[in-house]
Amino acid sequence: MAASLTDTSGIVAVAAAVAAAVALLGCVALAVAVRRLRAAQRVVLGEHERDVVAHAAALQGDFEVLRGHVEGVAERLDGRLASAEAGLLGAISHCALVRYDAYNELSGRQSVSIALLDGTRTGVVLSCIHHRDQARVYAKGVREGRGELELSPEEEEAVRQALSAEGAAAAGGRRLAVR
Repeated sequence: MAASLTDTSGIVAVAAAVAAAVALLGCVALAVAVRRLRAAQRVVLGEHERDVVAHAAALQGDFEVLRGHVEGVAERLDGRLASAEAGLLGAISHCALVRYDAYNELSGRQSVSIALLDGTRTGVVLSCIHHRDQARVYAKGVREGRGELELSPEEEEAVRQALSAEGAAAAGGRRLAVR
C-alpha cells in the first residue's frame, strides 16, 4: 500500500526531507564560510600549515627580538647624543658684534668688538680699533661671562648681547647680532 503524504508516515517523510534540505543548505553555507576563513588565514599566516595560536606565538617572539634590538639601538644613540652634547659645550653658541666709532672721528663706526662664547659662557672678545691710518686688534679672554682682563664698555656690551637670548639665537643661525 502506498503511503500518502497526508498520513503520518508521509508527513514525517516530508518533514524529514525539509529538515535534510535545510541541513544541506546549512552545510553549504558553513563550507563557504570555512573556505573564506581559510583564505583570510592564508593572508595572515602565509602558506604555512600552522594555526592562529602558533602564528601569534611566533609573532610575539619576533616582537621581543625586535624590541631588544630597538632598546640596544636607543641605548647606543643615547650614548652618542650625550657625547655630542658634551662636545657642543665647547662650540661657539653665543656671539654678538658691536660697531662703534672709537675716536669720535665720524668715520662711520669702523671699530668693532665681537664676543664669541661657548655654552659655559667662556670664550674670547676680539676688538679691532680703526683709526685713520692704522688698525689695532685686541683679544681678551672671557670666563663664565666675565673678562679675564678689564673689558671696555663696547666689549662688555658685546658680551652682554652674546649672552642674551638674541645672541644665542644668532649663533644658532650663524649670523651675528650687529648693533
